[in-house]
Amino acid sequence: MAEIKSVAPVKYFAAILYKEKTYLEQGLASLEKRWGSIDIYGADHLFDVTDYYEAEMGTPLFRRLVSFEKLLCPSLVADMKLGCNEVETLLSVDGKRTINIDAGYLDHNKVLLASAKEAGQKIYLGKGIYADLAGRYKAGSYRPFEWSFPDFRDGRYDKELLCIRDVYLKQCKCRNKAVSF
Repeated sequence: MAEIKSVAPVKYFAAILYKEKTYLEQGLASLEKRWGSIDIYGADHLFDVTDYYEAEMGTPLFRRLVSFEKLLCPSLVADMKLGCNEVETLLSVDGKRTINIDAGYLDHNKVLLASAKEAGQKIYLGKGIYADLAGRYKAGSYRPFEWSFPDFRDGRYDKELLCIRDVYLKQCKCRNKAVSF
């Protein structure tokens, strides 16, 4: 029988879609209250791969990736997604979202996004949330899959994802040194 080992912590991030910076800032503050300090603020990227959100949120839309300083257990991803949905609801105006928050995490070899939508490649986690493997690390970059969201496929977030990974690996190295005897 295989030995059950403890799971390594992961680096959580949020991919925030927004039109107005005011709502982005309010969303970031709310996320920090829930998940702790943000340690990496990515660039604002034009979100131009679909018009799915335009009727609700307007145009132009931007997406920013941010990561949270504290490393946490990967099993918390469903709770994080539910918390992100609550923030979206709190910042809604007249029943329309002002931000959309995709919760996820990465580790040394993968990027995972949480989703409330079912699809063939997604794994049900519970609480109405699915795990969507968005990329895997190979030869110096995160490689998307055929099902990965178009904006995660086209490389626009590669710099941020690699930066988040680098910080994650340094945090893991420090953790391992701290517990060594």
